[in-house]
Amino acid sequence: MKSSPISYPATEPFNFAGVDVQNYSSARVAVFPVPYSSTTYWKSTTKEGPRSIIESSRHMELWDEELGKDTSQVGIYTMPELEVSKNSPLETTQRIEKVVASLLKDKKLPLMLGGEHSITLGAVMACAKKYPASQLSVLQLDAHTDSRSEFEGTKYHHGCTMRRVVEDLKASVTHVGIRSTSEEEQSFLKKSKKNHVFYAPACAGRPDIPVEEIIATLAKNVYITIDLDVLDLGIMPAVGTPEPGGIGWYETLNLIKNVAKERNIVGFDIVELAPIPGMEGPNFLAAKLAYKILGYIFS
Repeated sequence: MKSSPISYPATEPFNFAGVDVQNYSSARVAVFPVPYSSTTYWKSTTKEGPRSIIESSRHMELWDEELGKDTSQVGIYTMPELEVSKNSPLETTQRIEKVVASLLKDKKLPLMLGGEHSITLGAVMACAKKYPASQLSVLQLDAHTDSRSEFEGTKYHHGCTMRRVVEDLKASVTHVGIRSTSEEEQSFLKKSKKNHVFYAPACAGRPDIPVEEIIATLAKNVYITIDLDVLDLGIMPAVGTPEPGGIGWYETLNLIKNVAKERNIVGFDIVELAPIPGMEGPNFLAAKLAYKILGYIFS
């Protein structure tokens, strides 16, 4: 296709961080939007999360004051949105696995934007084929453990994601920020040796997040999944299941910064943003969080 013969000043391109030039071959980061919300039964607007995050990211300052650099210079390429399956949650999971496996093969760091939390499984499945289970952990920042065996007739429900990681993929999971579980999950977690649970500070009686204790539970290679409901409702009200309490912005950054220093982060996702019309703060926070994490990984 020929380029347009008309030249004029234009706004930032519609891609993550609004980068002027995208080059897949040289990019070190691939942003993968997955607008999926088929197993949610309350706030299905999580499927609008990826576009809202990308839109907000176009208005960030790309210079990171903390790190003293423009993180976008590592090369960020935004993939097209995935066409999710209307047949079954498993089929969508398999589509995600195929894409993420290709990104890993091409030596890209996958940054997946959701969408509901069930999409994480497909990405971890791809990572589990590259890294031995004994050397792979999932660091889950979330208000919920998502460790039911089955829910609403499927094992691939967003409330079952971490159970699939442990039982099917044999990888370990470290849950941080937890403040709501079911009786079934409590029974499973007490027996499991592959699950490490760190409750939200207010629940655990701690003044802050025990960073070194958390890192000690992680294997060499870590996939990070962030359900935005892990954050305090005061700064993140736009989520699929808005649980009271939660952790703060700086505590979250400090944890991830230290994980990036001590472990190999092989990919990450940000999920469960349920945009609220007219409220851009949560969308911008999600975009900024993704960008900060990239900065820590490549610093």
